[in-house]
Amino acid sequence: MKQSILAIAALFALAAPARAETDHALLALPTEGMQFLAYYVAEDLGFFAEQQLEVKKQVLTGVASFNAVVAGSADFAFASGASITRAASHGQRMLAIAQMNNRPSWDIVLRKEVAEAAHFDPNAPLEQRAKVLQGKTIGVQGINALDHAYLKVVSRLGGETEDIRVSAMAPVDTLAAFSRKAIDGFVSAPPWPQQVEDDGSAIPVAIGPKGEPSALVPIASGLVVTRPQLCAEHRSLCEKMGHTMLMAARAAHERPKDVLALLAKRFPTIKPNVLEHSQQLLIAGTPIMPAVDPEAIRRGDQLNVDAGFMKQSDMLASYDGLSTNEYLK
Repeated sequence: MKQSILAIAALFALAAPARAETDHALLALPTEGMQFLAYYVAEDLGFFAEQQLEVKKQVLTGVASFNAVVAGSADFAFASGASITRAASHGQRMLAIAQMNNRPSWDIVLRKEVAEAAHFDPNAPLEQRAKVLQGKTIGVQGINALDHAYLKVVSRLGGETEDIRVSAMAPVDTLAAFSRKAIDGFVSAPPWPQQVEDDGSAIPVAIGPKGEPSALVPIASGLVVTRPQLCAEHRSLCEKMGHTMLMAARAAHERPKDVLALLAKRFPTIKPNVLEHSQQLLIAGTPIMPAVDPEAIRRGDQLNVDAGFMKQSDMLASYDGLSTNEYLK
């Protein structure tokens, strides 16, 4: 009898499907902001769990998030084409497995009274609007970070930029400094610029999510980056992350009400109309198939040059091997 029970148990064990093994990953973000919409969607709509992927998030300000992947202390990071090409030019070749945004993510805003005192025309061409930045103090997330590069590129459209003062600070500190008039304006991704535009205290100088300047479209401003050896040694980890990002991109387009609801929980102090406007801006720049575009990576490389962070001669001769789309299947 005992042998029969054991035999039956063995048959059930053979018939039962094997449970997928849960993979674990540490994902680094450079800040909290809606430009990381794909991560919030994947986490809050259960896509990570569905793919048997347990993701721990860590905020490491500015380029520190990308550097954590380079150093091996984080598995993935949301980074940019400018970061991945800058690293490659120094012999540190990383791998982009998904592109979650193909437009600049940032607005440059000025305090309304500062803009009005300069007789700023919001309907003028960008080259004319950019002149208003001369002599101003502008908040950025980090020195030589991507938003700083964006500021440099836009301001150079208006002429000399040497007299623009830059102050690095986190978004929450930026808003406080803006409110007490310690800075004239700032560069940031949604929803922070949209918040001050909505309350009437700020006027946008350049709106990246609307494709300003056009020379930066498409640009890889939202890459999911890892180390090539991680995917070689733990292929399932990259497959799960890539497929989850594909699910998140599709949900952003196909389930906007669900996405808006989760954003309201993530950013409870932001007015509903500001959240919805910010969401629409970001979805417009989110490809429904988040395949990495080498041309968008090249534009990130050019952004470093145009911002004055690199020499033209330092641009990469080829962008082969810096990206793959095989994990999006």
